[in-house]
Amino acid sequence: MSSSSGAMTSTTGSSTAGRGTAGGRGRLGHRLSGAVIALGCVLFLGAAVWAAVVYRPYTVPTNSMVPTVQPGDRLLAQKVSGSDVHRGDVVVFKDKLWGSEPLVKRVVGVGGDTVSCCDAKGRLMVNGKAIDETYLKDGGPASLEPFRTRVPAGEIFLLGDNRAVSEDSRIHLADAEGGSVPVSDVRARVDGVAWPASRMGLLSPTSAFDAVPGSGSPGQGPLGPLTIAVIAGAVLILGGAAYDPVARLFRRR
Repeated sequence: MSSSSGAMTSTTGSSTAGRGTAGGRGRLGHRLSGAVIALGCVLFLGAAVWAAVVYRPYTVPTNSMVPTVQPGDRLLAQKVSGSDVHRGDVVVFKDKLWGSEPLVKRVVGVGGDTVSCCDAKGRLMVNGKAIDETYLKDGGPASLEPFRTRVPAGEIFLLGDNRAVSEDSRIHLADAEGGSVPVSDVRARVDGVAWPASRMGLLSPTSAFDAVPGSGSPGQGPLGPLTIAVIAGAVLILGGAAYDPVARLFRRR
């Protein structure tokens, strides 16, 4: 009897220790899942709030920027000063001579530039440099009508990527500004397409103007990193929230 009682005591002690170890792992896992959820919330909410402060949504009103953006596309555009935009940037602007609605065009010339069209291959010329505009609808030409202008200081020259139909700086060449618009008219720089889902993504910065000295390269805002932070935050929140039910399921089995 004494021997049997001792064996039973030993078995009970081992079982209790096992439950204690499992309970300790469960509490540790619960704390870790809470920390993961908290980190996910910081990433998700922080990035979302930052994006809401930095970006504004705009809808493309016409087909003048096809194929880069389509009519009806919902754009995310970073609020920037007009003095911070460069050749190649796609911008949202509003000018009283162009109408009452915000428009979307591409900057092809900045203050001091001489913009002309076209060379023997139908390419745009900026300060005597031929520009290979790979973003143009159907590959070009850069313009159906020849033109030449010098962009005044503090202004920009804007063209649509769908040159055959775009009503842009070319039709305003007879204006007092010679087709240019003041940099103060710029509302934002387009970074990406938010909707429809089939076209969602970042706009690729162009290297077409790299051969033209001065004025910097096309800019790109923090939309990419912010998007990654939002997705990572959502994954962490869902993963942390799923830990407890998954752990309970495994313990039952």
